[in-house]
Amino acid sequence: MITYENLHDTLSFYSIDCRQSYYISSGNPIFDFPETPFRMDYYALCICTAGEINIEIDKQKYHINAHCFLIAAPSTIVKFLETSEDFKMKLLFFDKNFLIKNISDPFIIEKMNLFSSGSYNIVRTNEKNSVLLQNLLDYLKKKSRKQGKFTEEIVRTIIFNLLLETADIIEQENSSAFEKEEGKKDIYLKFSSLIRDNIRKDRTVQFYADQLFVSNKYLIEVIKKACGKTPHQVIDETLLKEAYMLLGNPDITISEIAFELQFNSASAFGRFFKKQTSLSPSEYRSRENILS
Repeated sequence: MITYENLHDTLSFYSIDCRQSYYISSGNPIFDFPETPFRMDYYALCICTAGEINIEIDKQKYHINAHCFLIAAPSTIVKFLETSEDFKMKLLFFDKNFLIKNISDPFIIEKMNLFSSGSYNIVRTNEKNSVLLQNLLDYLKKKSRKQGKFTEEIVRTIIFNLLLETADIIEQENSSAFEKEEGKKDIYLKFSSLIRDNIRKDRTVQFYADQLFVSNKYLIEVIKKACGKTPHQVIDETLLKEAYMLLGNPDITISEIAFELQFNSASAFGRFFKKQTSLSPSEYRSRENILS
């Protein structure tokens, strides 16, 4: 069994050598998909243009059809389940460092409020909005093919435009009083980003509070208001995602996974995993037929 741990590996499944900081798809029909889950290592915008697909994202199952789109951040874990024969999608992958080059605010993407589920968002919109995004993707692909002095800046500008249009569509669908509290929203967005970057290094609430220059109590208040969970619960959920990803690779032992995730022992990792899922790591692997 092959585990696709990142986007480069997944695109290589389709004989696509993606060494650039971005990739724009053709929108042609897709007939074959990786069977195993994989973790995004780029940002992604995927628009279903025809047919339908059943997909699992961070262990949650979704049904997506025409004019739905997925916007996802790095660390999102995706598994394709089944598609209709006429399924088509247009997509864009890009690296954040490419996008924010020469931009003073490193949290510009997070501030667009694109990810309602932590690291991704699935939006069901109308044909008009879908066509708008598709046309921008087509324009982006056309411009990316022309290698000129300002091609990189043009591509970067179009991607920003795409994200802002996407954020505007999401804003139309969802608005809340919390979004108007800019200071608290910034803390929540930075907290989410810091967890994605540091989950394998540190999972204490104090670490993230220190990074954000706020007290534990204030961080708990902000995060609970933003998503209805405590910082500790968000940290555990993110850690569980990492565990699922590593357990999907049969070449890595459970002891190695425990070490990678900074647990004191395999048994400590096993207790954490069973508390979250009601299964031991080995039982999960057996259930999912992940055999070495």
